[in-house]
Amino acid sequence: METTFTPFQALIGGSLIGLAAVGLMALHGRVAGMTGILNGVILPKGDWDWRVAFLLGAVAAPVVILLLTGQSLPLQEEIPSLAITLGGLLVGVGVTFGGGCTSGHGVCGIARLSPRSIAATLTFMVTTFITVFVVRHLLGGF
Repeated sequence: METTFTPFQALIGGSLIGLAAVGLMALHGRVAGMTGILNGVILPKGDWDWRVAFLLGAVAAPVVILLLTGQSLPLQEEIPSLAITLGGLLVGVGVTFGGGCTSGHGVCGIARLSPRSIAATLTFMVTTFITVFVVRHLLGGF
């Protein structure tokens, strides 16, 4: 299992994520943490409208790419439903105990030099490295 190196697409995608985070902070004074935004849609507060618009924009992006290029984004690996379900549950637990997700801590928190976000992001990264190593090298991949 090998990941393709795509620096141009990564630069564009990272720039758009950064622009969205800065825009949300500038226009609404809010952190672009996806789980926090989703939580505000599921358990509505007074700012439901911008949250729905933000999530719809994130979900609509692959459709826009398809319309502009005529190509869908390829899924390179078939992942068992059980692995997706367990992964989603573990992420949900981590987000709850970590006080936020990778986008909130990693993109927005580090940009604000938040010590808590820096520690959380380091924890995410170390855990990711260990998980990838275990899955690919000790379990033989999926």
